[in-house]
Amino acid sequence: MKRREFLKAAGLASATMAIPNSKFLFAAGAPSPAWRTFEVTTHVEVLKPSGTTRVWVPTALINPSAFQRTISNKFEAPGGSGKLVKDDKTDSLGIISAEFAPGVKPVLTVTSIVETRNIGFDMSGASPKKPEKVSAADLQRFTRATGLLPTDGIVKDTANQITAGKTTDVEKARAIYEWICDNTFRNPKTRGCGTGDIRFMLETKDLGGKCADINSLFVGLARASGLPARDVYGIRVAKSELGYKSLGASSDKITKAQHCRAEVYLHQYGWVPVDPADVRKVVLEEPPGNRPLTDEMVTKARARLFGSWEMNWMAYNFANDVNLPGSTGKPVGFLMYPQAETADGRLDSLAPDTFEYEITSKEITPNG
Repeated sequence: MKRREFLKAAGLASATMAIPNSKFLFAAGAPSPAWRTFEVTTHVEVLKPSGTTRVWVPTALINPSAFQRTISNKFEAPGGSGKLVKDDKTDSLGIISAEFAPGVKPVLTVTSIVETRNIGFDMSGASPKKPEKVSAADLQRFTRATGLLPTDGIVKDTANQITAGKTTDVEKARAIYEWICDNTFRNPKTRGCGTGDIRFMLETKDLGGKCADINSLFVGLARASGLPARDVYGIRVAKSELGYKSLGASSDKITKAQHCRAEVYLHQYGWVPVDPADVRKVVLEEPPGNRPLTDEMVTKARARLFGSWEMNWMAYNFANDVNLPGSTGKPVGFLMYPQAETADGRLDSLAPDTFEYEITSKEITPNG
């Protein structure tokens, strides 16, 4: 059995984006912005290995952020070999890559311990604090086109239409956010979190999907408007304490609770959290379901989710077009699910029951 521990005692997150004590952001009775600690365990077992078997699991964010700091990422790969592979630092991407020889039962367990806290900005127009400095190169990276996030053609044309007459980055970002809240919809038949193919969505005028579709559309339109933006891939780890049954994990088994969020860089604020996909989730799923956009719970979520996140959620990375170390297959558009490959090819990461993998979460906040 091999056991490794990485990333102990991550540094404190920047205070630049500290959460203001504002009723605008969180409803009365909302939790204070204290750090909460979660242990998230991913257990992978390949039931039908063939030849050499490789398994990849994303770690929690490699770099500390204002909303999350990683205490440790550990793994166990009995009979196999494994390592932590860090990709682009800007993407805060960590991958546990494990390999099992023929005849060895492929089992990989990855445990991440993270601290999270609610994050938000008062977007009502009050004078913001000076944001944390981000290099021009880093910001430029998050305006680039990727395989699933083109910034030309119909994406650029749509972005221009939405932001016409808007002069500030805040105005442009909000216009894109409101347009997405008004024009997209959550499709319960979409597998997993969706594919994030935004050109296809716009060309077919099929604006349905799930978080990796809807929030990626925000990111792509923002980038096409010249705004640095990024998807943040992660998983829900606890129930919502803000009164939304649909916006939290329903139990400690979170195998299918993956959720992609988004951030946009606004020069007055820095990296600002947004989540139009969760607005549409409230519309569809918040009991009794199929609520109108004018419903009070929807309007409150819509106001809050431009500028804040409830951190009952753990972030993995910001990466797109991810090359899996040692893989013989194509890059994955994003890494939010465990992946595995045998001599017969890559397994279906959206079929955890036959893959097989399970993800669990428990809160271990001291005195919590």
